[in-house]
Amino acid sequence: MFNQTKHEPRTTHTWQVWAIYMVLAANLSEEQVLKQVCPSCGATQLCNCSSMDLDFIPAGLTDKITTLNLSHNRIKHIRSQDLQQTVNLRVLLLQSNNISSIDEDSFRSLGKLELLDLSNNSLAHVSPAWFGHLFSLQHLHLQGNAYRDLGESSPFSSLRNLSSLHLGNRRFSTIRRGNFEGIELLDKLWIDGGNLRQYEPGSFKSIKKVNHMIVDIRSINVFSAIVRDLLHSVTWLELRKIPFSIPAEMQLLRVLSLSFAQKISLKEALLTDATVPEIVSILEDMPKLVEVEMIDCRLMGTGQWQIQIQANQSQTLRVLTIEKLSIEEFYLFTDLQAVEGLLSLLTKVTVRNTKVFLVPCSLSRRLLSLEYLDLSANLLGDQSLEHSACQGGWPSLQALNLSQNSLGDLEMTGKSLSRLRQLILLDISQNNFGEIPDVCEWPKHLKYLNLSSTQIPKLTTCIPLTLEVLDVSANNLKEFGLQLPFLKELYLAKNQLKTLPGAAPIPNLVAMSIRRNKLNSFSREEFEAFKKMELLDASDNNFICSCEFVSFIQHQAGMAQVLVGWPDKYICDSPLAVRGTQVGAVHPSLMECHRSLVVSLICVLVFLVILVLVAVGYKYHVVWYLRMTWAWLQAKRKPKRAPAKDICYDAFVSYSENDSDWVENIMVRELEQACPPFRLCLHKRDFVPGKWIVDNIIDSIEKSHKTLFVLSEHFVQSEWCKYELDFSHFRLFDENNDAAILVLLEPIQSKAIPKRFCKLRKIMNTKTYLEWPPGEEQQKRFWENLKGALKS
Repeated sequence: MFNQTKHEPRTTHTWQVWAIYMVLAANLSEEQVLKQVCPSCGATQLCNCSSMDLDFIPAGLTDKITTLNLSHNRIKHIRSQDLQQTVNLRVLLLQSNNISSIDEDSFRSLGKLELLDLSNNSLAHVSPAWFGHLFSLQHLHLQGNAYRDLGESSPFSSLRNLSSLHLGNRRFSTIRRGNFEGIELLDKLWIDGGNLRQYEPGSFKSIKKVNHMIVDIRSINVFSAIVRDLLHSVTWLELRKIPFSIPAEMQLLRVLSLSFAQKISLKEALLTDATVPEIVSILEDMPKLVEVEMIDCRLMGTGQWQIQIQANQSQTLRVLTIEKLSIEEFYLFTDLQAVEGLLSLLTKVTVRNTKVFLVPCSLSRRLLSLEYLDLSANLLGDQSLEHSACQGGWPSLQALNLSQNSLGDLEMTGKSLSRLRQLILLDISQNNFGEIPDVCEWPKHLKYLNLSSTQIPKLTTCIPLTLEVLDVSANNLKEFGLQLPFLKELYLAKNQLKTLPGAAPIPNLVAMSIRRNKLNSFSREEFEAFKKMELLDASDNNFICSCEFVSFIQHQAGMAQVLVGWPDKYICDSPLAVRGTQVGAVHPSLMECHRSLVVSLICVLVFLVILVLVAVGYKYHVVWYLRMTWAWLQAKRKPKRAPAKDICYDAFVSYSENDSDWVENIMVRELEQACPPFRLCLHKRDFVPGKWIVDNIIDSIEKSHKTLFVLSEHFVQSEWCKYELDFSHFRLFDENNDAAILVLLEPIQSKAIPKRFCKLRKIMNTKTYLEWPPGEEQQKRFWENLKGALKS
């Protein structure tokens, strides 16, 4: 009884410890498996398992993870236990998998989740149970699946913090009343409904406010019904791929004129001459419309509106953006006289990449309120610009972007724009001006000028004195010496400058970028001249990283930031520099300061390494192994054994030139005059003239039944005999036969043969070899044995 009460607690404690150990061991093994599957899941809160061909969510996910990326895999099913431990997860990316089923409580533990992306999977339905515990969810992406509707009720009723919602797919066909119950405020709502055919009116009534709504719907009837439900809710309405091509359908769009939307975007829309007037009329009637945007649209027509545009000028529309408008019959397009009267209140107009080659003067004069105009990436030339910027045109314009056009005469460009009295900012970059004159005429108040990438080889006094900001990057300039008394910012990147510009002509400069030039150092006088400079970006140059230079830059007073390109270990991001580092943070080591010493040491080390390699190679016969490898490669080009019809000789004789008298006058006579005679291959008479000697040796050995080595002290010292021995050694090793016959012409110890020829040494040690005897009786027996060996 005493023993029982004494040992029971100990036994219980042992089992508890064992249970804890097993749990910990299981967890550790799961974490190890997870790290093997997703190496990034160990050290940080971000676990990136994207594009790893996973078929399931890996085990071992812990509460340390806040971002889990499982996109672009082959996951088909999400189980209840897969994400049970990830209680601190905030971002879960599952897009582009093959997910077709999700257990209803799979996301139960994700109360802190803010973004869930299930787009581009195979979900055939959307279950409200998935989102029941996602109280913090703000962004939900469900587009690109296989569901046809959202069910009978709202799947999103518990998502009180939802901010953006992406829905729809190619099969999505029905929206029912109640599908969006519980959602009142959204920052972004995206409906991908290319095949949406059934919409129950009132389905969106519960949504009180949508800042940005994207609608991709082909059916004008459905679109009209949706707009009717959201007349007072949407701030920015973006319409994608909607064909405005049938005039009869335009009446259904009349409901848009009642919308309180402040911005309308048309993307990839189709317009025709017959429908444009109706669309313009609808937009002009919208009571709060401020901005209209058209991107990647297509116009089928030439501007010959079938009915005259009759619309009241909008009192609210101020911004018009047109990008990449494709006009099928562009060169037949007429003028814009029909819409000139509607544009006088616009303050900002962008027409990019639309093949504009002329803005009619009459239209320019109608743009009375225009302050910003972007005509970049078009076809404007010097003559057409002169006509577009005519007297009285663009009277209020302050900023003009003409980059990526066809301008080629800077003097003419300046003169044409000098009529714009209010112009402050001008971007004419990425044109082709080339040489520029000494005198140009410019707008009187011009402060910002961008001349980057304009093929200017040298700057002249054509540049206006009024500038505060000048960008002449990427122009192959070799010097900068302009007098610009008001200049505050200067951009000289991607040129060929070798020295800093002089400070005296630009006394008010506070920021300068001179990165990617050919500077290698600053002089103290050059640097100290810029007393007002706050930021200097000189990264990506050819600076010599000397301690003296760094110390000089570091101790300059008044300079807020100096960015200089040092070795890669010092390169970091900065507000202005693309690549560079603030000099105050640079502390180069002695090795970096004494580059010549480092190079010298490296050269000495390389020399020593080569010396050691040569010594090791000599000691361990590396050259021999290389030669053997070459022989092996040569032999591999041919069959291991020559066909019987190609064997010409009974034996190839390998001997030293010093032993030729015995070989040629005694052995050859004895063997070739025997009955029957033996055919011997001698290098003196049987090698093919002009053929490489190595190929002759290999071919002769291959075409002979045997290889007869006449060994002597002279043989061991002969280079070519050694090579013949090498190749025969290879053949013996590769074919495992007895093709070699050894004849000792004089007494020689086996150790005289190099140790690396293990096969031949083994033959000498294990087999009887022939030794040339001095007596005639013994010589007769020698010849019989040799002939017998040749016949075997």
